[in-house]
Amino acid sequence: MFDVVLYQPEIPPNTGNVIRLCANTGCRLHLVKPLGFRLSDRALRRAGLDYAMVSGVREHADWNACLDHFAARRLYAYTTRASRLYCEPAYRPGDVLVFGPETRGLPPEVLQPLAEDRRLRLPMLPASRSANLANTVAVVVYEAWRQQGFAGGS
Repeated sequence: MFDVVLYQPEIPPNTGNVIRLCANTGCRLHLVKPLGFRLSDRALRRAGLDYAMVSGVREHADWNACLDHFAARRLYAYTTRASRLYCEPAYRPGDVLVFGPETRGLPPEVLQPLAEDRRLRLPMLPASRSANLANTVAVVVYEAWRQQGFAGGS
């Protein structure tokens, strides 16, 4: 399936929703530190997550550690500053889907090394600034999974 990376997430309920999404779609979730909360945070529990869901989440000390973990894998980064749409690539199992923190998005040091065709965006109305992180991850994950015929799903 796919690996979802949240780079320095800040809002516990968003991360809780992404944990549940990954558990329900077979994706593996990776969190790049520093986090804006603890994984034991009450807000995560309030999202109805059980221990098994949270324990399957992998944490990385920093972006370089995360990159080392995914050496030789295809990474896609999602940013409002991209020109290519999220639905244009032909996703493959094993692809890594990278999302930035809620208040500032992915920084240049994450985006710039990626080829422009690996930087993707969701379409929005011109006056819109950004979409909710958990919603964006859901849209992307379901598109990638749809391209795989919802393999393993029922």
